[in-house]
Amino acid sequence: MITTDIFASVRHELGAVEAKLREIAPNQHEALTGATEHLLASGGKRVRPALALLAASAFGAETQRAVALAAAVEMLHTATLVHDDLIDGSLLRRGIPTLNAQWTPAATVLTGDYLFARAASLAAETDSVEVMDVFARTLMVIVNGEINQLFISRGRASRDDYYRRIYAKTASMFALATEAGAILGAAGDSAIAAMRDYGKEVGMAFQIVDDILDYVGDEAHVGKPVGNDLRQGLVTLPALYFLESHPDDPHMAAILNGRSGDPAQVAVVVDSIRASGAVNEAMAEARRFVAKGRDALSAVPDGLQRDALDALADYVVRRDL
Repeated sequence: MITTDIFASVRHELGAVEAKLREIAPNQHEALTGATEHLLASGGKRVRPALALLAASAFGAETQRAVALAAAVEMLHTATLVHDDLIDGSLLRRGIPTLNAQWTPAATVLTGDYLFARAASLAAETDSVEVMDVFARTLMVIVNGEINQLFISRGRASRDDYYRRIYAKTASMFALATEAGAILGAAGDSAIAAMRDYGKEVGMAFQIVDDILDYVGDEAHVGKPVGNDLRQGLVTLPALYFLESHPDDPHMAAILNGRSGDPAQVAVVVDSIRASGAVNEAMAEARRFVAKGRDALSAVPDGLQRDALDALADYVVRRDL
């Protein structure tokens, strides 16, 4: 759990974000309202909106605009989860049935589309063309990353491919939150670039830790089956480190050659990775990303927000382990 102290300086604003996320648009279909409530109530630590609020507050942004940005970032994240779960055929997220486990693919896609539009509408409430530009470019990165994952990444064991994939999936949205927050605060160009770097580096670490938890996390706590990435044919950082030290492992070779759907093969590889030094190596890499992110905070004014951003970076490599 994130300690209360980390978000203390923006706790009130996070409450306002929750309220804004649940606002009902005129003529909104009751099915969309129910689906949105289901998604928002299913958990999540609200790390992304907290990042946006902390970055905006650190540079003196107007509160109402910062809340709109934070809500936009969280709604964008929620929309991507809807489409991700459908693409991956996931029936559970955080231990709760996904939307596509209950609805048709058509209804699920349309709901995701609606949430993307809602996120864009919230971003427009910042009254910043520059923020809208960053928001749009980030959405393009995310969708392009999903297309790459569908057509290129599955079954590939490439460090460069992995970094590109987790930047598109996770780090780009962290960078959006912190960069756009600094923009709203009218920070200088160097400070805006530094905040983007902070978000990117911490976001990379966040996804690496997620990928580690896919091997070592408790299934009931993580909310999805252990080894889920391998079942999807995705080779993440722990598996890459394992491959480097065990290039001739026959079970990993079988996974790479199309047997990712074989539960027995996946179980053997998961156990092998757990027993190797791969998990510790991947965690060390996550810490290196976090260290670079914390270095970027030198551009942020001293204060509670900077301290919280520093503590949040540290939390990323300690959560749920």
